[in-house]
Amino acid sequence: MPLPHSLRAFRHRDYRLYFVGQGVSQTGTWLQMIATSWLIYHLSGSAFLLGLATFMLHIPLLVIGPFAGVWVDRRRKRQVLLVTQNIAFAQALVMLALLASGHVQVWHLIAANFVLGLVNAFDSPARQSQLVELVGGKEDLPNAVAFSSMLMNGARFIGPMIGGAVIAGFGEVWGFGLNSIMRCAVIAALLMIRATPRPVEKTDAHWREQLAAGFRYAYGFLPTRSALLLLSAVSFGVQPYQSLAPYFARDVFHGGSETLGYLIGAGGFGAVSGMVYLAMKPSVRGLLTLIPFTGGMAGAALIVFSCATTLWLALPMLFLAGMGAMLSAASTNTVLQTIVEDRMRARVVSIYMMSFLGVAPLGALFAGMLAERIGPPTTLALGGTFTLLAAFTYWMNLAKIRDAIRPVYQRLGIVPRPDE
Repeated sequence: MPLPHSLRAFRHRDYRLYFVGQGVSQTGTWLQMIATSWLIYHLSGSAFLLGLATFMLHIPLLVIGPFAGVWVDRRRKRQVLLVTQNIAFAQALVMLALLASGHVQVWHLIAANFVLGLVNAFDSPARQSQLVELVGGKEDLPNAVAFSSMLMNGARFIGPMIGGAVIAGFGEVWGFGLNSIMRCAVIAALLMIRATPRPVEKTDAHWREQLAAGFRYAYGFLPTRSALLLLSAVSFGVQPYQSLAPYFARDVFHGGSETLGYLIGAGGFGAVSGMVYLAMKPSVRGLLTLIPFTGGMAGAALIVFSCATTLWLALPMLFLAGMGAMLSAASTNTVLQTIVEDRMRARVVSIYMMSFLGVAPLGALFAGMLAERIGPPTTLALGGTFTLLAAFTYWMNLAKIRDAIRPVYQRLGIVPRPDE
């Protein structure tokens, strides 16, 4: 029985293996991240250290990510992923041993986040650029990107809720233990994948030249530059709610780790819901028009959340913030992966990751420092306002963006040529 067009990526065996393996593994990762965040706040009571932990997790994507993209472009993607996933597995085992032995300290948790961030700097561009191999070309790639984003955010929805319940019932050590077990799923999936690797570019060009070519491609074209800059603003202004969530869970809503799981999970559920919409779209047409509205929605929802005193208002607002942020991110990623040449796919993906996840640590660190002075609610309100202004700036240039992208879509057959 043929699959519906909206599920076309799942026609491919290797993509199905990837989806299951990554789904289990990413759920475990978020489970550990919730345990880490809760433990840091429990041990220190510091909003700044929460921001610092998030900063250390994501800063490698900003600093190292573009260089990692150049390196990944020269390698077979599956081989890179086997190395990165095994290192992440080792990191989880070390943290489990420290926690189980009773020797864990705050600096251990922050250092572990940094190690995982280094792994992600290489893993993320390899994972994203492998998608075109798993579905055998660009025809089903937008659908694969949408479901991949849905997968990552489904884990962000399920993992925190499981983590909150596990921590409340059994303690933080179980969060790290379950992640260690679940990490094995993606390693097993990678070993079973048989996709034909895309040709790796053979070049004598220096890595600096290749890096510069990637940045020229991503930031030298008005539509992609505008989308990436807006995405950076969304990441800087909206994403810090995750690092400050323990404050709201304990001090505003007077809850524990379960409440923290609900807050993070609400954003993840919103992101998943947005990805369902994206997966149903037949092509990339209209995504660059969608971005200013989803970014603005995320900023406005965050402002309302910062004023909330009950979970009944807070959870729907985080749902909208998560939906808006991830629709902005996934729409940008889908457009980039559709128009980019295979030879520089990992480089451009790494620049996208830098603009999205790489900017998040700057926002988290800045928000952590600002929250110490003016409080987390006011800090998030300012972040939402900043995001709204960035979305408005993009919207003012929307006509120019549409005019610039149309010839590219015509060349790729996404929209008809004028003489057709």
